[in-house]
Amino acid sequence: NLEQTGEIADGALLIFPSAEHLEDTAIKHLRAGREKAGTTMEGFDVCPTLPLALGEDKDVTALADMFRPYTALYVGGMGSRKQNFYNQLAQRMGYEKEAAEIQDKYLSGDKEGAAAAVPHALIDQTTLLGSVDRIADRMKAYAEAGVTTLTLAPAGFTLDDRIASLRAGSEALERAGLA
Repeated sequence: NLEQTGEIADGALLIFPSAEHLEDTAIKHLRAGREKAGTTMEGFDVCPTLPLALGEDKDVTALADMFRPYTALYVGGMGSRKQNFYNQLAQRMGYEKEAAEIQDKYLSGDKEGAAAAVPHALIDQTTLLGSVDRIADRMKAYAEAGVTTLTLAPAGFTLDDRIASLRAGSEALERAGLA
């Protein structure tokens, strides 16, 4: 659990983080653990992994579609109906109804239906999609939310696409003033 992580570790590796919900879904729990250990968040590394896909801002919905099966797997299929951390995370981010639908479809074997049920907004909040400028803005939001290190997972259909995404991530980091 995140509180225990804050208490005994020197950092936390997160997936599916939303800058908009990071305080409530992770930071406050990490901070509680740090306080329990008699220390602060200073020097504690908050390190989410964020999928990154480079493209035109007008194509963000199409870029998000690449991550539907991945998101459906975690929200719908990682764990049991009663114990799925990622489903609970989506619920805490305000996607209670959608998380239940994704899980119902996934666990019944309808993986395509589960992927189709993933809201665009959930994917957009938990990835870096679009132009270098849009990605830079999202990186700033994560830094402001308490992220200290970003791990990028560049996406694309070809190696060249993934390399371009990684380069865009580096450029975005510089434009955001975080490099």
